[in-house]
Amino acid sequence: MDYPLVRECVEVFDSLWPRSLAESWDSVGLAVGDPDAEVRSILLALDPMDSVIAEAVVLGADLLFTHHPLLLKPVNSVSAGTLKGGAVHTLISNDIAAFNAHTNADSARGGVSDALISLLGIENAKPLVPHDRHGDADDAALPTGIGRVGDLAVPTAVRDIARTLADRLPRTTTGVRIAGDPAATVQRVAVCGGAGDSLFDEVRASGAEVYITADLRHHPATEARDTANRHDGRPQLIDVSHWASETVWLEAAAQALEAEFAARGLTVSLQHSAVNTDPWVERY
Repeated sequence: MDYPLVRECVEVFDSLWPRSLAESWDSVGLAVGDPDAEVRSILLALDPMDSVIAEAVVLGADLLFTHHPLLLKPVNSVSAGTLKGGAVHTLISNDIAAFNAHTNADSARGGVSDALISLLGIENAKPLVPHDRHGDADDAALPTGIGRVGDLAVPTAVRDIARTLADRLPRTTTGVRIAGDPAATVQRVAVCGGAGDSLFDEVRASGAEVYITADLRHHPATEARDTANRHDGRPQLIDVSHWASETVWLEAAAQALEAEFAARGLTVSLQHSAVNTDPWVERY
């Protein structure tokens, strides 16, 4: 069998989720690992938490692929006694490479927000915040960017959209919440996987009647609703779990990886993490 090297895996990842699509503040790519090491098994997960890294060790994975970065903020020590240093030491001592695709996977076609909006039957949605494609050689490519906006096949009550999401997203402690009028009938939908409360201006400009995202904080949500009350009540808000809104992408990512490795004549085992990294475990 022709197993890929770490650097060949990186080439596959970058072909699917180009680093050029990452936001300027982000950290994406290979964080740990020998580019010339052989990769027989890849573990896919949302977060590079200690429990996920321990799972990778137990499963004998050669590479840990995550959405969220291991090293987003600068560190001044990789001592094994620190949180990040301990993770790096465990990975290196077990010959496990670590790679992440974060905002580049949010922006790319088939990415996080595409996976989220497709739960509602909306395909080929447009970016909410289009990526600047100036100078891009492939002018025929579908537009990329953060978030997605598209139209439901038929007008639907907000509460029914929320119920569909509750049924199709992994069940979480925080559940699915509505701000606004649950009985309002809407058709144009905007979504942003992960935390999207910085995009309200773009949501309003898109004409979306309902906005689905995660981690909606009190003040941005109340201000958005006050603003909506001056604009025909739009957009209604649906808040979902950050973990749930993004983890649904991992299945699509695995399918894309399987096809791309096969097209290159490479064999690698893809495994999905069984660790639920949603931090919220109970409510009263």
